[in-house]
Amino acid sequence: MSDPLLARARLDAADAPFVLAVSLRAPGVRDTPEHAHARGQLFGAHRGLLSVGTGRGRWLVPASDAVWVPPHQPHSLRSHGAGFSGWSVYVAEADCAALPAQPCALAVSPLLREAVARAAGWPAGKALDPAQARLARVLLDEIALACADAGRPDRLGLPLPQDPRLLRIACALADAPQDDRGLAAWADWAHLSERSLSRRFARETGYSLLQWRQRARLLQALERLAAGEAVTTVALALGYDSVSAFTAMFRRHLGAAPSRYLRGLEDAAAD
Repeated sequence: MSDPLLARARLDAADAPFVLAVSLRAPGVRDTPEHAHARGQLFGAHRGLLSVGTGRGRWLVPASDAVWVPPHQPHSLRSHGAGFSGWSVYVAEADCAALPAQPCALAVSPLLREAVARAAGWPAGKALDPAQARLARVLLDEIALACADAGRPDRLGLPLPQDPRLLRIACALADAPQDDRGLAAWADWAHLSERSLSRRFARETGYSLLQWRQRARLLQALERLAAGEAVTTVALALGYDSVSAFTAMFRRHLGAAPSRYLRGLEDAAAD
């Protein structure tokens, strides 16, 4: 368990700036359990991968992306790899009106990244001067622009259904995505007809049950690969008959073989 990136006293201070930013690089895995606060929060990575979970879904965040979490929304975070390297922006509730009311993943523009880096260097406990306040408004504008493109299918997200029966299936698959039971078996397990399960799951998540399971496998594969596990180990653990079958799935979804994709994440972060 890790301490919050910013102390609650600083987040809740009445005289705190409307935008607070922090950047942190530290050894070891960062694991922050579910919590909530009055500010909206944008999470991002300098390098590697972060997992961000909310009541509506889970996202795996490479350095090119970030996840927006609105005020009072419970959420959790975990890093993957040898060390944590990430950043976060906290936005006062009154300034979140133009930002999404639901969690979402978004692409990080170069301007947004540079604005966050500048804001993270501002002295703690001091009011923003006029130049800083203008840059903070630019930062909010960039978040709003990125949110307009949020929710694209290439974002590495796993939306959760809200129906308790469907959520039970989703949680079981998230815990064990190698489970290869078919639609009929899952429908029987949840006491639903196959037609109802298929229709409701697609309506609530945007994916068929089998598509959702494949995304769950993909996200778990990325987490395990980022932690240093071998491709063969990950492929077999996730239920694939061969490394080539796993690599084909990976390339189909992400456009590159596992090792090449992970190298691309590191190169993108270095740029």
